[in-house]
Amino acid sequence: MSSDHTFDYRSLDETIHARPRLAIISFLIALKEADFNTLKRTLLLTDGVLSVHLRKLEEAGFIRVTKAFVNRKPRSRYALTKRGQIAFEKYLDQIEKLVKTQPL
Repeated sequence: MSSDHTFDYRSLDETIHARPRLAIISFLIALKEADFNTLKRTLLLTDGVLSVHLRKLEEAGFIRVTKAFVNRKPRSRYALTKRGQIAFEKYLDQIEKLVKTQPL
């Protein structure tokens, strides 16, 4: 950010900014934790798309996954990490600055 009249879009976190990842993080902020099928069903994502975006968020340290077996079926649960919460808050602050950017 160089002045009140400009906004450098490159400052937005690309890990969060992708629509599926933004939806996942927003959902997890509200729910604290969700399993794979709930995320898939609620966000209307395919297994493959959801898996790719969850992996990207996990690699960035923004979410943690807990895997367990329930009735002999694997169940993965996802939750936002502290790092993910901080990154999301920063992202929202940047969006707010963009909205408040004054035209020249």
